[in-house]
Amino acid sequence: MIIHYMSGSMPEYWSSRSFFILASIGAAIGIGNIWRFPYLVYSNGGGAFLIPYFIALVTAGIPLLLLEFSLGFSTRRGAPGAFTATAGNRYAFAGWLAMIVGFATMCYYAIIVAWSADFTFFSLTQAYADHAETFFFNNFLNIPKTIGGISGINLAVVAGLALTWIWVFISIFRGVRSVEKMIRITVILPWILIVVFVIQGLMLPGAMDGIYYYLNPDFSRLTDPNIWIEAYGQIFFTLSIGWSCMIAYAKFLPEDLEFGKSAIIIALSNSVTSLIAGLAVFPTLGYLALQTGVPVSDVAKGGIELAFVSYPTSISLLPFGSVIFGVLFFLLLMTLGVDSIFATIEGVATGIRDYFNVRKIVIVSMLCIAGFCIGLLFTTSSGYYYLDIADYYISSFALVLVGLLEAAVIGYIYGPELMRRFINLHSDVVIGKWWNVCIKIIIPAALGIIIVTTLWERINSAYGRYPAWANAAGWLLVLLIIITGAVLTIGLSGKLKKTED
Repeated sequence: MIIHYMSGSMPEYWSSRSFFILASIGAAIGIGNIWRFPYLVYSNGGGAFLIPYFIALVTAGIPLLLLEFSLGFSTRRGAPGAFTATAGNRYAFAGWLAMIVGFATMCYYAIIVAWSADFTFFSLTQAYADHAETFFFNNFLNIPKTIGGISGINLAVVAGLALTWIWVFISIFRGVRSVEKMIRITVILPWILIVVFVIQGLMLPGAMDGIYYYLNPDFSRLTDPNIWIEAYGQIFFTLSIGWSCMIAYAKFLPEDLEFGKSAIIIALSNSVTSLIAGLAVFPTLGYLALQTGVPVSDVAKGGIELAFVSYPTSISLLPFGSVIFGVLFFLLLMTLGVDSIFATIEGVATGIRDYFNVRKIVIVSMLCIAGFCIGLLFTTSSGYYYLDIADYYISSFALVLVGLLEAAVIGYIYGPELMRRFINLHSDVVIGKWWNVCIKIIIPAALGIIIVTTLWERINSAYGRYPAWANAAGWLLVLLIIITGAVLTIGLSGKLKKTED
């Protein structure tokens, strides 16, 4: 059975199970729920995509979430300390890697929140109304035609970045008490706004055309391996697994609260939110297609272009309320983004405190300052390109590697059956032996296929048609993350702070 490691000092606890669930949902639901999931459904067989998606949820998403909650709850540690207490010093590498990947991701994720903050202001004047694409890429970001050096810092983005990190600091500097206060805004408000956009979208002319393109099932796509890879990839990315935050959040669960049923609620809430988000996005895109006289397929774009080009264009064409809905949409993106950032920084701070006797406010301050300084790279003229490269290589390789290592350590070193028994001791629902199969076989196979497939694609062609040096920089970033994790594992082996039973 897993040993509980309790700190000698007065521990922090969530004041209720509801706050733990809300905080975890906030960590899971992010900007990707708005711009990535709806487009994946649309481009991978419409409603047919939901079949592999929910299979992936049951066989990968929920099992990994249960694994991370079990690690944090049982060991009362952040990610590196949890793996050390569970499997030994050398396996702290999986935890350090999770923390580094999480922090690195938030450094550029904060830039997207900064853009959203700026566009909240732009919405007041409808500055993007004439041509949103030209405004975003040329007027706002002033992106060069090809990736270049580090020059031309965008002060508007810097201001938004500073606001983002100040918001993150305020959210977590006092630990779970700060988080509990903030999630009343950053979790509940986005749900309200999504419902508002669903109602607003369904009332627009052309809305049903958008929904048809979003959910029209093409079951023939189920024989395409890529749809299954996309489904498992989305489930892994969308639940904030592998960023260390879920392990940290579970650390603060009181002894008398369960986490098994909570994990299922959190995972399902995230997926349902994603599905509803599509019902908010695609009716508006159907309206845009009707107003511009082009097919929905030509306006339905994913990622950054959906958030900062397609959707703003749709909003600017509204006969009334364009200013209000513009402000609300970018406020939605801000709250979703900030929630994911402060959850991840909380996970990093928790892991660091397991090894160093430093006040939490000092660690959080240093992390926020470091995140802001690193983020300045993405405020330069070529920052958009740097963000794209960093996101691709970290999410496609480093983050997936974390999930693979987590499953491998528990599946083949610690033993899934031992952890499953512990989970059932703290769960309102019984987790069957299917969980063992998922952790030991299905998840390693699925994530391994994602890594190999993506690697093969990059061997055959460079990512994004970037020059060789830019792709080399992406590989170097992944290598640097792995090396840093290894150095911390070796350098801090046996340095875990002493604890009392």
